[in-house]
Amino acid sequence: MGAVIGDILPLAVGIAISPIPIIAAILMLLSPQAKGTSVGFLLGWVLGIVVAVVVFTLLASVIPEQDPDASKPIAGMIKIVLGALLLFLALKQWRGRPKADEEPPLPKWMSAIDTMTAVKGLGLGFLLSAVNPKNLIMAVSAGIVIGTAGISGGEQTIAIAVFVVIAACSVAIPVIGYLVASKQMAGPLESLRGWLVHNNATVMAVLLLVIGVVVIGKGIGNF
Repeated sequence: MGAVIGDILPLAVGIAISPIPIIAAILMLLSPQAKGTSVGFLLGWVLGIVVAVVVFTLLASVIPEQDPDASKPIAGMIKIVLGALLLFLALKQWRGRPKADEEPPLPKWMSAIDTMTAVKGLGLGFLLSAVNPKNLIMAVSAGIVIGTAGISGGEQTIAIAVFVVIAACSVAIPVIGYLVASKQMAGPLESLRGWLVHNNATVMAVLLLVIGVVVIGKGIGNF
């Protein structure tokens, strides 16, 4: 159980510090309908993470592995492929990073955040967590780790819960903090948004590189 938690922690942190959903949450908190859209976004974000990791945990559980101490070539190969995809995404992010004096472009959908409803916020949160390729690959990797670890259903549930809590905390903390103290949070949130906008590509490139290497290493270790 402890080994499983240790393996999924870097993946959960990888999702947690993904800048785009944090920027989206902050923009919602600074919008006219801050409370409704931000809470909807948080619910969708959590739901998407839960669905992705649970589905792939269940799929990974059917991979035939008789001896828990034996090599796991199928799981190992899947991890290596996922790790390679993360390295590819890391290279793509690094090459696309803006220059020092360049204003980085934001996704066009962010301009519509001011007019979003709670339902649209929920849908956006779900898409960014469950469908976004970078986050989906990390959730798939976590599902593979949990599903092939040979642990009980109760232990799988605990591992999934730990993964979801850590992966969702970066969106949950500003949203909950704003609901508790909206006036005090406005300035810090705007400063954080500006920093994340300018460093999004660099942060994600380094993050994906590190996690990709870790996942490939875990995959090699299964042989």
